[in-house]
Amino acid sequence: MKTSNVLLTLVLLYINASTEWPTHTVCKEDNLEIYYKSCDPQQDFAFSIDHCSDITTHTFNIRAAIVLRHSIKELYVKLDMIINGKKVLTYSETLCGPGHAKLIFCGMKKGEHLYYEGPVTLGIKEIPQGDYTLSAKLTNEDHITVACADFTVKNYLDY
Repeated sequence: MKTSNVLLTLVLLYINASTEWPTHTVCKEDNLEIYYKSCDPQQDFAFSIDHCSDITTHTFNIRAAIVLRHSIKELYVKLDMIINGKKVLTYSETLCGPGHAKLIFCGMKKGEHLYYEGPVTLGIKEIPQGDYTLSAKLTNEDHITVACADFTVKNYLDY
């Protein structure tokens, strides 16, 4: 019994000490590559899209999944575009909250499995060319991180 307790303790310490998640490939087609890495030291998540080329259309389908470590009564997103280590653009929006359109995951509780599969509209006509990072952070009403990721975009498309 003592050996199993020691082994369990070592596994938990290793998991807590390991704070870097792998880089995941969202898509890699022709002249467009998108990768992401969770920046939350305690949790990774799943994210995918059907095809890279769909992003340049008005609406495309995504799949995202995470087990919530915090409840979502209100949810805010903040996006930073980073080029050569400098923020060049910041965007923020309320996704869930009083007076805002309800998304299917608004009101979910800690421990629930959030899974979304469906359309997303970015409202952009083209993806900026070049190599850059999009840092995305979702926080709840208590300013606690629900999820965060750094997306690496390599776009060589000539519009």
